Amino acid sequence: MNSQHQIQDAISILSSAFAPLDCRILATRNGSFSFTLVNHAGIAQHSQRLYPGQYGRESIQQVILRTRQSLTA
Repeated sequence: MNSQHQIQDAISILSSAFAPLDCRILATRNGSFSFTLVNHAGIAQHSQRLYPGQYGRESIQQVILRTRQSLTA
């Protein structure tokens, strides 16, 4: 699977994992991208940049777990 397909899969997984928060994707370039989770009032709750190696299926689950911990802290 090429990098673009992995990024698209990661974006889909992130969007599903954090619903009902809006997962906004920013600055996709050079094989990396940023995502920001925004609540219903439009306030950013979390932002993070992911690089190649962080958005494979196993690694993205770790990102999700750490992000959820961050949101509840």
